[in-house]
Amino acid sequence: MPRTHLSTCYNFLFFCVCLFSAAVTVVAQEKPITVSFEKAPGSFPLAVNNQVATFFYDSLDAAVVAIAVKALKNDISSMTGFESADVHTPASVKYPVMAGTIGRSSFIDQLVKSGKLSIAEVSGKWETFGISLVTNPVKGVEKALVIYGSDARGTAFGIFELSRMIGVSPLVWWADVTPAQRKEIYLTGSKSIYGPPSVKYRGIFINDEDWGMHPWAAKHMDTVIKDIGPRTYEKVFELMLRMKANYIWPAMHPCTKSFWFYPENPELARKYSIVLGASHCEPLLRGNVFEWSRHFEQEYGEKRGEWRYDVNRKQIDRYWSDRVIQSRNNPAVYTVGMRGIHDSDMPGPDSKEGKKTLLEEVIRNQRNLLRDGLGKPAAEVPQIFCPYKEVLDLYRLGMELPDDITLAWADDNYGYIRQCSDPQEQKRSGGSGVYYHFSYWGAPEDFLWLSSISPALASYELTKAWQLNAQRLWVFNVGDIKPAEMEMQFAMDLAWDVQQWSPEKAYLYPEYWAEQTFGKEAAKSIAYIKQAYYRLAASGKPEHLDRITFTPEEIKERLNDYHQLVAATMEAGTHIPERLKDAWFQLISYPVQAAAAMNDKVLYARESLRLAVAGDSTALVYAERSKSAYETIQQLTTKYNKEIAGGKWDGIMDAAPRKRKVFDMPATATPEMIKTPVTGQAAPVTSQVISVPAAAYLAKGNDNGALKTIEGLGTGKSGLTVWPMLIRSFGEKDIATAPYADYKIPVVKGRNRITVRCLPNFPLYTGMYLRCAISVNGAAPVFMNLANPAETTAWAVNLLRGYAGGEIICNSDSNGEKMIRIYFPDPGLVVNSIAVSSLLP
Repeated sequence: MPRTHLSTCYNFLFFCVCLFSAAVTVVAQEKPITVSFEKAPGSFPLAVNNQVATFFYDSLDAAVVAIAVKALKNDISSMTGFESADVHTPASVKYPVMAGTIGRSSFIDQLVKSGKLSIAEVSGKWETFGISLVTNPVKGVEKALVIYGSDARGTAFGIFELSRMIGVSPLVWWADVTPAQRKEIYLTGSKSIYGPPSVKYRGIFINDEDWGMHPWAAKHMDTVIKDIGPRTYEKVFELMLRMKANYIWPAMHPCTKSFWFYPENPELARKYSIVLGASHCEPLLRGNVFEWSRHFEQEYGEKRGEWRYDVNRKQIDRYWSDRVIQSRNNPAVYTVGMRGIHDSDMPGPDSKEGKKTLLEEVIRNQRNLLRDGLGKPAAEVPQIFCPYKEVLDLYRLGMELPDDITLAWADDNYGYIRQCSDPQEQKRSGGSGVYYHFSYWGAPEDFLWLSSISPALASYELTKAWQLNAQRLWVFNVGDIKPAEMEMQFAMDLAWDVQQWSPEKAYLYPEYWAEQTFGKEAAKSIAYIKQAYYRLAASGKPEHLDRITFTPEEIKERLNDYHQLVAATMEAGTHIPERLKDAWFQLISYPVQAAAAMNDKVLYARESLRLAVAGDSTALVYAERSKSAYETIQQLTTKYNKEIAGGKWDGIMDAAPRKRKVFDMPATATPEMIKTPVTGQAAPVTSQVISVPAAAYLAKGNDNGALKTIEGLGTGKSGLTVWPMLIRSFGEKDIATAPYADYKIPVVKGRNRITVRCLPNFPLYTGMYLRCAISVNGAAPVFMNLANPAETTAWAVNLLRGYAGGEIICNSDSNGEKMIRIYFPDPGLVVNSIAVSSLLP
């Protein structure tokens, strides 16, 4: 038993006597707790004179409290070089730190009973905590730093919040963000209260781990089992607690054995107070890819039948029931429903109506298994139903779903939520949530390599869903965690406090994050780098470049922007202290340089072929630049795996996940391809495209101040939208009363194409639309539908290029300008720009 907690009845009684003999003091004015590295009057010395404050917690408190205290002590020691002394009772030190859970910690409960600590703002709330400085809490103690949680996770979050406050990044281990050395650490103020969180369950999905997490874990972490196992999950769970996350879908690809295969995994989850779940295609915590397909006969000693509920119900029910019983001691949110073994359509009847009926039966029986296995009504067991891809089609047929089940709406895998709860669904007792992708394997193209969903887009889509009651659960597909560290941290910060990082503020997050991670001096330059990185990826992710058509002018501008971004990154990197060089490479330099090199590789190759046809020898220069860019990607990836952090991350980064064609060296011009242009051949005539940013409106109206520019949203630098959303639509009869923005655009004599480029998202919910309406020189507005169903060709085109376009043809008698009015008829419409081009005769 650790000596840093109350370990005997004698010590407990001694503490109580001291506590009740202390005079009760009343704080006249409460000020938030702040950290300083210089002594101030009345400050609390967390670390000073080669000593760290002594920590106390109750051995009967949850295990996660001891885990968090140990981590915080290690954090302080790494910053100061000092160790915390082991002392039996608080009364024997002048400045102790006390951490505990209300109702589970004798320290905290006695402080409350004596009137020394008020818990009214914390008690009874979900994962809420307070950090207070309490004067004379016990006789002989001058001041105590008290961290108290409404529940065990709240306490752990409070302990890790203190770590974050003193300058330890949540990425201290996961991205080698080594904290600055400090000789002294002080705390001032009286009290800070945090929580409850905006979203109840906030978690991650480790997915598509074949090329990163699995080979790395097998090589460095779980080296005996050569798999993602307990040693890996220890680090994952600590990272989650540092980010105030509480929920996980474990890795589940064929390369990885089931989370439950290793008994220590669920034991660790209990100790770390992590809520277990399983992905949208894994009912009742079962990892089908391993447990059904590969391990069933070994587990049960009988032949496995078909994964089809209408012909093999008995065997499947037993398989599910056993896991429910096994999970009794773990907090969990159970996925209900059924899909294919991995990530495919549910086997069963041929018709959608037949599948819907079977799915309803599956869920009814699963709830009976939960009731019987857990010994309580199914309505009291947290459950989610995720209408992902084809399951959404079944749900839309009018599927019956018990009211207490949480609807976990999915995005389209690229950051645009397919559907949110309608007014009736918002009344469900189970509420709703979101399954959201920062990484994806699938059609029309993967993005497993680099993480490029911007905070602005994530905030816009998730906050929109939150306003429609998606407040029960958010889970994020983070792939291998690396290189989605910042995006994961943003997601958890947003889920904790959705107001702090609302869409109009989200563009500020990179600077906030950079200051926490790299320090104030570097924050603004990093913010510029990250915002430019997201902006360029919005119009073409590095993994999608071979599927997108750019004009020669767009290619030139794009390459120039990337070259400037790399130059800015290299310059900023020279000012990063040595202790953060490895973190800099992982979090900033590799994504930027690799993305730029991918653009160079693909676009220079494309230009080399175009110029070769025209007989331009510059084609060979561009071919060499393309080849050099390919080599740059390989060199950067080798550095990531072999050189930084002493090889700690060897295996985590693959320059070509799934070996997709876009990662290959493309064809480039050769000397033999250079052709002499045919004399007298006319050069191709192209039409110049003029783009007007949506934020550059001349006037706006009918919006009551709600038509706002959201920085960093969509292609370009910003998007224009009605925010907060106006949850209503306007039709032809009342469109004149809808919010609008006015523009003056140049046109040429003849036919002009006017294209409104908008965020390629979806209508809010069934029955709503996503339209834009355009009026030219006061004419009747023309409505354009911008929504395309997911999995269609038009949808694929839109998401790869980053916008949905609505267009009209405008005839002009002369060169000049036209007045354009863009109406916002439906909630969720985001306009990025208005593009104008002439149409050739």
